[in-house]
Parts: sequence; structure tokens; C-alpha cells
Amino acid sequence: MIASPVKPLFVFVLTFSLLLVVIILSPSPHFLQIPPVPSGSSLGGSVIWSVKRTMEWRPCKWWLQGHLTPLPAKTNGYIRVDCYGGLNQMRRDLCDGVGIARLLNATLVLPKFEVAAYWNESSGFADVFDVDYFIQKMSGFINVVKELPKDIASKEPFRVDCSKRKGQFDYIESVLPSLLEHQYISFTPAMSQRRDRYPQYAKATLCQACYSALRLTSSLEKKATELFDAIPKPFLSLHLRFEPDMVAYSQCEYQNLSPSSISAIEAARVDRKPWTGELAQIWRKRGKCPLTPNETALMLQSLNVPTNTNIYLAAGDGLMEMEGFTSVYTNVYTKSALLNREDFTRMHGNTKAALDYHVSINSDAYVATYFGNMDKIVAAMRTYKGMHNTLFLSRKAFAELTSQGIEGAELKNALWEVHKNDFAIGRGFALPDCFCEFEL
Repeated sequence: MIASPVKPLFVFVLTFSLLLVVIILSPSPHFLQIPPVPSGSSLGGSVIWSVKRTMEWRPCKWWLQGHLTPLPAKTNGYIRVDCYGGLNQMRRDLCDGVGIARLLNATLVLPKFEVAAYWNESSGFADVFDVDYFIQKMSGFINVVKELPKDIASKEPFRVDCSKRKGQFDYIESVLPSLLEHQYISFTPAMSQRRDRYPQYAKATLCQACYSALRLTSSLEKKATELFDAIPKPFLSLHLRFEPDMVAYSQCEYQNLSPSSISAIEAARVDRKPWTGELAQIWRKRGKCPLTPNETALMLQSLNVPTNTNIYLAAGDGLMEMEGFTSVYTNVYTKSALLNREDFTRMHGNTKAALDYHVSINSDAYVATYFGNMDKIVAAMRTYKGMHNTLFLSRKAFAELTSQGIEGAELKNALWEVHKNDFAIGRGFALPDCFCEFEL
């Protein structure tokens, strides 16, 4: 008797049909995992996130798991850190100040946020960050108090100038005597801190404060979550810096700007005159000039970021020349469009910056056109969370290549190579204060 082939054939057809159904019903590939191939691309079709990394930054074990030097039984006094500028600059001051307070064996008083009038800001530390959570997470690293003892509560702290203090011995020799004498001092850390000169227990305190202990207040966290949920997924968060004050501060000149942009920049210049001639070229080649939205779009295209990518614009008010970007990348979302209009108009600068921060550290990818305070903190927090799709666009490379007359496909290929290497080694992912490199 000859066996019938019908049953095996039926099983094959049924299996193939089920497989076909699974493929058809499966969701489309995530743009950050299996990138589509842009038409006409000469770069091999790979989006930047698919580049294999050779180095990876991770939180250092001596901070997360290492032995903590016990806090001395007696404090040398109380320190208040006075923070200035925008939210992310103040956060940087706070991180440095906490490390210095631990270095001096001081008790930390809740920091004071000092904001210039032009920031249109009035919120303090407790309006942005969860105070109880901060105190809890700093336990064992440094003592933090909400209120001062009665004998010094009525006094203003003795102000200490730390603008030229760099490292451990500077503070011990010059600041500690004032702390011991007055028992309550305040200071603002110098911008150019040498954290590598701190003992490990002080560095660990700084790291804990900056990356583990700062959480938004519950009300602000709720608003940030609402914003995050409103953005179509997956999405890329883009920190774009082409506002009038930023361009004026850079002292750069740009061709073919609209009359309204030129007028806004001139109004913001005050006494900062733009560089001209050969000096202007040198300045631009050093990477000092903010990328225009049009240049940013070109850079993203060179990295094969699809033009239909959902992009959240993490930026302040007053961005100029946005038509050059939105004409290429059409799915652009802003907090002003996604949030309730009444809520948005009531928000101050710190609140808006806090929302951008929350969205950016949780986005599928983060791209920055600058390397400012927000960018450094967001990149480090993403690294802390194990989210490595982060990239800083190289203004220096763009200026150098375009000054040579390179354009079109050749320019895109050259930009790809620069950023491929930057992404592979994790350039800018995190600063070495709290993070260590590991070869992959």
C-alpha cells in the first residue's frame, strides 16, 4: 500500500499559513531597533543607533556598591548652597555644593535657588524637587536638614566667595575656617570644579545627590508624565538651541536669515558684537556656533534618521528659523502644543525645563545640538538608566567640512563617519566624575 502524501502536505500548508499570519499581524519594527533604509542612501541604510558600540559608560561601582566612609559624629557647621541660573545650571551647582559640604564635614541646609529676573522664575528647590525623598536618599552620605537649630536660625549665613576654589585643599584651607568660625555659611561652587581632586567619599556624595536623590515633586512628575504620554511613540527628543540670546551670546553671524530673526538677534546682542573675517571662521571651526534648524535637519538625515520620525522638541521659547527643520521632519511635537494652554502659560522657566528633562531622560533617543548643562545631565541620567541612544551633533565637524566646500552626498557621508565614531565610543554619554568606561 502506498502512503498518502495528503497529511504531511496539509501540515506544511497549515504551518506556513500560521507563520504568514504572525508576520502580517506583528507590529512594524521599532525605528530605534531595526531602522528602515532611506531611499537613495549611500550610507548602507543603517540608522546611527544600529552602530556597534566599543565602549560603554556605567555608574562606577565605588559609588553604587563601594564602602562608604562613615559620617563623623560631630558636624563642623551648616552649609547652604546658593544656586544661580536656569534649572540645569542650578542642579549642577547643587551637585558640586553637596560634594563640597561632605568634604568639609558639614550639615547641608536645603539649597537656595537664586534666579535672575530675565528667567521669569520664582520657584525654589521645594517647588521642583521632592525634599523628603532627597533627604532619605542622602542618608549615610551627608546629613540634610529642613530647619536650622534655634541659636542660628535667625541669622543669615556668612557668604563665602568660592569663585576661585578648585579642589579639596582649596576648600579645606580657605573655606573650612569660615565654617568653623561662623557655623553657618553659604557659597556658590566655582564653575570649573576639579572633582577628581575630591576624596572618594565626597565624590560618592556628589554622585548620589546628582543622579539618585533628585526626584520631581509629585505634582510636577504628574504633569511631566501627562506630557510624555501625549507624545506618539517611539520618539526622539531633540534639544535644539537656536534662540536669539544663544546666537547673540555665541557672537556668530549667519547668512540668509529672515528679517524677524535678524531683528531678534540684534536686540539680544547688547555689547556682544559678532566676529568678522578670519576670526569668524576660526570661531566657527572651533564649534562655537549653534546649529540652525536647517543644519540640524541635514545632520539628522546624514545619520539616516527617517524623516517621519516622531520628534519632541526639548527647547525654550523663541526658536528661530524652524521652517527649515519642519519642512524636512514633519512629525514635530512641542510642550506648548501638547499641554493645556492655561497650564502652560502659568508655568515658569524651571517648570518647563523640568518637563523637558523628564521627557528627554525617558525618550527612545536623545539628540543634542549643544553641550550645555541640560545636555550633560540628560546624557548622564540616560546612561545611569542604561539608555544609550544618545548623541551630540558635532558643530565643529560640520563647520570644518562645510568650510572645505564639501556638500551633498559627500558631506552626509563625512558627517556619518564622524558621528558613527562618536556613538561607538560613547562620546559625551557621561562625565567621568561618577561614571566609568567599560570595553564591550
